[in-house]
Amino acid sequence: MYKTMITHRFPVEAIDKRHDHFDQPGNTKWTEVQRGLNEKGYAVVTKFLGHADCDEFRARYEEQERYRKTIVMERYRFGRGEYKYFKYPLPPLLQKLREDIYINLVGVANEWMSALGIDRRFPATHAALIDECRRKGQLQPTPLILRYGAGGYNTLHQDLYGDVYFPIQGVVLLTEPDADFTGGEFVMTQQNPRAQSRAMVLTPHKGDLILFTTSFRPVKGSHGFHRVHVKHGVSEVHTGDRLTLGIIFHDALT
Repeated sequence: MYKTMITHRFPVEAIDKRHDHFDQPGNTKWTEVQRGLNEKGYAVVTKFLGHADCDEFRARYEEQERYRKTIVMERYRFGRGEYKYFKYPLPPLLQKLREDIYINLVGVANEWMSALGIDRRFPATHAALIDECRRKGQLQPTPLILRYGAGGYNTLHQDLYGDVYFPIQGVVLLTEPDADFTGGEFVMTQQNPRAQSRAMVLTPHKGDLILFTTSFRPVKGSHGFHRVHVKHGVSEVHTGDRLTLGIIFHDALT
């Protein structure tokens, strides 16, 4: 069920599925992803995007017509750097990723809701989730590309955007650590009830996909499952440029 490499350029009219990993329920890669999300709240898929696709996103960063909004992070005390939200229609490759990854996460998301006793179930397809967003006035796409230069960082946060939000999201690293930049680790904190927060630090490589908790997830304790809240951010970049592609499945109010 998991596609480990996509080699098509964009824009194109359609993405040809040369691999059917997303449609194989017993796929070992997806089983590992599911286990990681349930046990740790995150999973890393190495070499998810080919370097050529990463370079394509990076090369088109300055093409303003591709984006609906640009955020300079210092203005809002979000950190130091810049990110841009894509506008609809999304690049075909990005649209394909959003739809296909969602299909493989929705089962985990619904298991989390059930474990926590939350009366919420997510629809089987991404298109149906977007319909829910529209009914709540969340009309703006949330996939984005982020760039940090030397001294850049992202404060700990959650990407919610409205009443409808999916509990898992993803990010793909578009540049290579120690070659394109240094520093800039991906950081998560898990706030455990009546205990100190736990920090998790990841150092993915170019093309790797991190799937992680958007807001909260279930953790099993001595009296059943309880809710723990998770935030994520990026540590300070020391040298070079760090670019990432953010894949958020729900849409935003603005």
